[in-house]
Amino acid sequence: MKNPRYIIITGASSGIGAELARQYAAPDITLGLLGRDGLRLQEVAKECTVKGAIVDIALIDVTDEVSLNFWIGGFQRIDLVIANAGVSGGTAEGSDDNAVREIFSINVWGCLNTILAAINKMKQQPAIQGSKGQIAVMSSVAGLRGLPSAPAYSASKACMAAYGDALRGSLKKDHIDVSVIMPGYVRTPLTDKNNFFMPFIISVEKAAAKIKHGLSKNKKRIFFPFILYGLVRVLAALPYKITDPLFNILPKK
Repeated sequence: MKNPRYIIITGASSGIGAELARQYAAPDITLGLLGRDGLRLQEVAKECTVKGAIVDIALIDVTDEVSLNFWIGGFQRIDLVIANAGVSGGTAEGSDDNAVREIFSINVWGCLNTILAAINKMKQQPAIQGSKGQIAVMSSVAGLRGLPSAPAYSASKACMAAYGDALRGSLKKDHIDVSVIMPGYVRTPLTDKNNFFMPFIISVEKAAAKIKHGLSKNKKRIFFPFILYGLVRVLAALPYKITDPLFNILPKK
């Protein structure tokens, strides 16, 4: 939808989610912002309110299916839902089983809980501009090829990319649009923890602007930067005996 009025963003207390909320905030816009950090979420909500938006915030863990269904179902309408909430295990991913389970729980099941609740709502509402709603699935360039430095994170993002691409065709008859977002490195509190070189990293403001523009054009996949996305796609197509040694020397997250 070119001009969505009712927008839900998960993981909205910081990073890309928070910046998307700021950029969508405007008069006649209703924002549903979900996060786990109450203070930061309130700060983002205040910024959006100053811009004229109506804001509803919720401190809900996306893995809480019942609470999430209840909250999303309470909106008058949903034009756009951005399933953005996600975590990266960092160095703990390779040594802590609980970190691996948390990554899958939030990045996969949390995302699914958000998407499924939105689909149920969208199917019941009338179409506007030929669409009943739009779903944006946050994946990552890391989902193009499993990275030894972040196996669970890579797998979770690959899962959501495949699901989003498949869902697009499945929901076409219901007039629900689906876009998969695949960013590279973005300067956020999540990447600030990385102590290694991050090629082609961009600001969170620029990333959010690219996502917003891509969604307004109903792009099937929104990826950036193009050079990194293209490079990883090429490497993913090469034989493993060539690429495994290259990926194995990547630094741990």
